[in-house]
Amino acid sequence: MVVDPYSGAYASAATAPNHWIVINGQSYVAQGTYSLGVSHGKYGVIAPAAHKAATLSTASAGAPAAGTPDPGSAKAIAQQILASRGMGNDQYSCLVSLWDRESHWNVYAANPSGAYGIPQALPGNKMASVGADWRTNPKTQIIWGLQYITGRYGTPCGAWSHSQSSGWY
Repeated sequence: MVVDPYSGAYASAATAPNHWIVINGQSYVAQGTYSLGVSHGKYGVIAPAAHKAATLSTASAGAPAAGTPDPGSAKAIAQQILASRGMGNDQYSCLVSLWDRESHWNVYAANPSGAYGIPQALPGNKMASVGADWRTNPKTQIIWGLQYITGRYGTPCGAWSHSQSSGWY
């Protein structure tokens, strides 16, 4: 919904007209014909025909589907932790994309800046708040990394989106 910021009007899912659809609580799709394309950040007007082919989850922020992790791997641990927190495969895909970029899921990944581990905590010893085994235990690193992400960005997809736009998270 496009709104004049000086008019006092506002846009929200609760006030959306009947011809707008809310997907995942964040995306709006207008039904009908258009003479003007409008977008802002992750949001835009998409023609109904394009809607069927498009995945309109702003939560996934364009992260490719991660697939099924190898049992017992760090990725499997992360998927289990996310599921226990009520987060689905869209959040898992964002996390995989984010940490593929940061550390390639290497528990020993070290950066000259002092960043360490799967989430590239800076400094690495911040992860000691979750466990003394932070240098070697992927679960400890993942738990700390998810605490950081949810505290700062809300979700892994929020962190992925920020990383996509800024190059860091």
